[in-house]
Amino acid sequence: MAATLRTAQIIHQCWQQGRVIDALPPDCQPADIAEAYRAQAALADLQAEPVLGWKIAATAEAGRQHINVDHPLAGRLFASKVSADGATVALQANRMGMAEAEFVLMLGRDLPARSAPYTDAEVATAIAAVHPGLELPDSRFADFTKAGAAGLLADNACAGLFVLGPAASGSFDPAQLSEQPTTLWVNDEIVTQGTGSDALGGPLPALTWLANTLSEHGVSLQRGQFVTTGVTGAPSPVRAGDEVRADLGRFGSVRARLTP
Repeated sequence: MAATLRTAQIIHQCWQQGRVIDALPPDCQPADIAEAYRAQAALADLQAEPVLGWKIAATAEAGRQHINVDHPLAGRLFASKVSADGATVALQANRMGMAEAEFVLMLGRDLPARSAPYTDAEVATAIAAVHPGLELPDSRFADFTKAGAAGLLADNACAGLFVLGPAASGSFDPAQLSEQPTTLWVNDEIVTQGTGSDALGGPLPALTWLANTLSEHGVSLQRGQFVTTGVTGAPSPVRAGDEVRADLGRFGSVRARLTP
């Protein structure tokens, strides 16, 4: 338990000071995925601010290659890291320098931790709205490709900054979000295109994956939280001065201007 807390303290200090580390000390490296999620929970306690939502990293093959893992990772999105559509976002110490267009699902009811797995049909009834999202991930590791899945989980699954767009109008079928094309624009140029299916087969199965994964670790999804379900297309390079827009077609778009 002491090692888990120390892991969280090291990551938290990096967040607060805008610095990176080469690696966790040997006695602080999570032994397995369960320990890594406990370290992430301890990080949330140290952060001491609302968790507005959750992110899923490495849902697409392009995302897995980017951070060098072979399975998805869940992380918390803290209130201070979330901005609204049209925001000017300071990249600050962001070293990844990537943007991702994502589907975001707002929860209208809780999905409590339980032993029985959730089905897509059950999870679909908890979705209150669909939003476009723009993620600017980051890591507290100088070389995040060498951190491994457990290390990146302790690092809050490469959570950085997030821009949440407005809720899409009209009715929708969560199961059909996988068919929706997406486009990421940087300075009025298309840099990547994808579909909802890029992320674990679609936003709905991605949400189901998250509910079941968190349940395994005794964590519940709460009404009013949102879940950004993973990159569509590919993570794309950005830098200060860029104007970035994620376009999800009839589900709307979200933009941000990046500053140093």
